[in-house]
Amino acid sequence: MGQSATLPCRREESYVTKLYEWFRKFINECPSGLITMHEFRRHFCNGTVGNESAEYAEQIFRTLDNNGDGVVDFREYVMAISMLIEGSSVEKLRWSFKLYDKDSDGAITREEMLEIMKAVYKMTVAAAFTKFNPLTAEECTNRIFTRLDKDNNAVISLEEFIEGALDDEWIREMLECDPNTVKVERLKRDPAL
Repeated sequence: MGQSATLPCRREESYVTKLYEWFRKFINECPSGLITMHEFRRHFCNGTVGNESAEYAEQIFRTLDNNGDGVVDFREYVMAISMLIEGSSVEKLRWSFKLYDKDSDGAITREEMLEIMKAVYKMTVAAAFTKFNPLTAEECTNRIFTRLDKDNNAVISLEEFIEGALDDEWIREMLECDPNTVKVERLKRDPAL
């Protein structure tokens, strides 16, 4: 949650220690053991690029809130982080699909993808999180739709999303939501991070 927290990684011997540290920080920042959208957005924005990341933070919150009760508990939070770090490409893509499927209807429309792409672009450009992408959010969305919407029905199903991303490295990198990639890119630019 805070900037000083590091993602727990099971490959480290101190995974339990890191998990305990995260729990302590989570409880310190959210004494109720629950975090609301407002609190998550505030912590996420403070830990990234301020209000430039608010839209993206809201969608991440909705994706983390598995049971749809309007709050994220520590279990939901850690399960998502652990999956994003340790999960297979398919697991990461399933999670990413939920991120892009804003209305949770099982399909991603061009408008849904474009909204998330615009939010991601706004945030990553402000923070220089990832390597420069010469495509605009619209061009990126169009390219993804051209490659993934195999049946040309103007929506991307979960199956199309996963199969297409697994077959195309550029798309997989764009859609997988791998925090390790972001961390590596940031470290390459600024060793102080």
